[in-house]
Amino acid sequence: MKSRIRRLLWVVAAASALAPALSAYAQNWPAQPIRIVVPFGAGGVADLTARVVAQRMGQSLGQAVIIDNKPGAGGVVASDAVAKAAPDGYTLLLMSNATAVSANLFKTLPFDARKDFAPISTLGTFELGLLTKTDSRFRNAADLLAYAKANPGKLNIGSINVGSTQHLAAELLKIRANVDFQVVPFNGSPAVLTALRGGQIDAAVEILSPVMAQVTSKALRVLAVTGEKRSPALPDVPTVIESGIAGYSVTSWNSLAAPARTPASVIARLNREVNTALADPEVVKKLRELHVSPGASTPEQARELLTSEITRWGDVMTRAGIAKQ
Repeated sequence: MKSRIRRLLWVVAAASALAPALSAYAQNWPAQPIRIVVPFGAGGVADLTARVVAQRMGQSLGQAVIIDNKPGAGGVVASDAVAKAAPDGYTLLLMSNATAVSANLFKTLPFDARKDFAPISTLGTFELGLLTKTDSRFRNAADLLAYAKANPGKLNIGSINVGSTQHLAAELLKIRANVDFQVVPFNGSPAVLTALRGGQIDAAVEILSPVMAQVTSKALRVLAVTGEKRSPALPDVPTVIESGIAGYSVTSWNSLAAPARTPASVIARLNREVNTALADPEVVKKLRELHVSPGASTPEQARELLTSEITRWGDVMTRAGIAKQ
């Protein structure tokens, strides 16, 4: 008992001795540029979201906030780089659905998404759509699913690679609608859209932002959006829920995180800066032009989102029979 008390007193004393140093560190932070590692290539929705927020954060922090694109391996390369970075607040990770999916998709990972990161805040969400070509015989999502129910296994819905948000959204649609159709994965969105326009697949699940130009030009038609509410960009298009599939909702999301053990005072400062950035009307305007719904959070809410998404997509992958890679 005495030894346990001595250890407790030592921990308290060490923490008390460290507190002034952490306070001084927080007061002097940031003293150099901050790097946000983005697990996607330049030009996509996630990358552009990070750049818009980073630019505004840099203005108020008085230091440049630089985007470092590290695509590859479902976000594992970028996540591993940040997990192993110094916990000093100068290296951050743009998290996404892929972070949660990777926790279930791979047999082993060089990091633990739950333990090796300190979430800072969510940045926003963006929707997906269930698409067909304009002259498709399916006029709405109810038509599509009715055909799938009457013709098990004959409907083909395309998505990008296995384990992507688009792929899992299609698999979740099968589960929630209790119908049998083929989910056909392609190596990238251009291949999906080419197959859709060419009639090789009947429909596709894709993020709305990169396809809106083709929707506007009437090369493609959106049967339903996947979020809980209708998209502001497509107010006449119903949700999947409105199309008769109760409990179905999928949105893609982004958040910021730092390496675990980053000082709490630095996490709090970063959280304030993200909240300030996302309250800026110009930032809101730019994100909405990307079809992103801005939304900041507390660090605790960002952690809860990550944890719940890991659980959710793990369950979908199990029910869909998706093997670990």
